[in-house]
Amino acid sequence: MTTQAKREAVRADLADRDGALVAFSGGVDSSVVAALAHDAIGDDAVACTAKSETLPEAELSEAKRVADEIGIRHEVVEFSELDSDAFVENDEDRCYHCRTMRLGRMFEKARELGIGTVCDGTNADDPGAGHRPGLRAVEELDVVSPLLSHGITKEEVREIADDYGLSVADKPAMACLSSRIPTGLSVTEERLSRIERAEAVLRERGFSGFRVRDHDGLARIEIDPEELPEALDQTFAEEVNAALSELGFDHVTLDLQGYRTGSVSPGGEETDDSDDEPLVENVFDVQYPTDGP
Repeated sequence: MTTQAKREAVRADLADRDGALVAFSGGVDSSVVAALAHDAIGDDAVACTAKSETLPEAELSEAKRVADEIGIRHEVVEFSELDSDAFVENDEDRCYHCRTMRLGRMFEKARELGIGTVCDGTNADDPGAGHRPGLRAVEELDVVSPLLSHGITKEEVREIADDYGLSVADKPAMACLSSRIPTGLSVTEERLSRIERAEAVLRERGFSGFRVRDHDGLARIEIDPEELPEALDQTFAEEVNAALSELGFDHVTLDLQGYRTGSVSPGGEETDDSDDEPLVENVFDVQYPTDGP
């Protein structure tokens, strides 16, 4: 089946519904679902973004902008993952706990608006992308995943986004802030806040592909390999070290492998970081060989 045929199948599916609330992050997947829903049922489609401590303020602003670009009504609900001890513990099911709470708020908003269908942006590539506990929440809550149901892959999602003229067609994945904290290290508001402010420092300096990983006070900066040469500049190093130290990081490092998803939890995707063993190491406890005593 062609991408166009799949797209029309999704539109037909959504057109049969009295209304649809789309769990909307402003990323390319949820934006395509929102665009298809708005195309199919007009004002009966609503995009809904959940605001919490793990969502960077810049991403909330971006979601509002993209919803306006699509022309779809945009609602914002609020909740706190930090109210859940299971989430704060940051074990391998962190994303399951987060997605359950987030989607729960979506269903509450949908009931408030008299909408019977809640959709998300899970695409056909997601189930095979490693351990994804967040998808379990999607299944348990009976969330409708039109991209997945009609076999639309990530590449096809971007193709559809481009057809709609969406500015996020080539936008890279942007996982929540808790994905920057290694599995097994508790998620706190302090850590989330300093990660968000640290990444704002890199964004202000023109970088587009990056993460700041918080290893219990050690900031590990990952920069997209194509942008890495710019990060090796001595002036950049001095400025960013000073800025992140001021934010409360004890040590600031640059990962020479560059940015890659899931690097704090090998074997898992960044949006659902997990692994059988937590990757939290006190790098200052390691005894390295030296030339002298």
